[in-house]
Amino acid sequence: MSGVWVFKNGVIRLVENPQAESSSDGRNGSRKKVLVHLPSGQVVSSYSSLEQILTDLGWERYYGGDPDLFQFHKSSSIDLISLPRDFSRFNSVYMYDIVIKNPNIFHVRDM
Repeated sequence: MSGVWVFKNGVIRLVENPQAESSSDGRNGSRKKVLVHLPSGQVVSSYSSLEQILTDLGWERYYGGDPDLFQFHKSSSIDLISLPRDFSRFNSVYMYDIVIKNPNIFHVRDM
């Protein structure tokens, strides 16, 4: 993960492509990201496909009581993956969390 850290309006964030950030198209350089399952080369396009992959990796559904979250835990670790229940809100922050907790299995790419 490379880029430039930008501090704006009291918030710090990582900008992966600073040249696109300064473009005048009004999109603020935001590109859509996708989560790719490396062994199959498939883009994760739904929670059902993600759940199948995570289950195969030893992750289990965690029913923690928050109805707005879709969560997984691994009994061999203290890690917990928390995702918004609405897949349309699944963004790069959640994708990178999955990548970090499953090294060499997932990758985040620009669409």
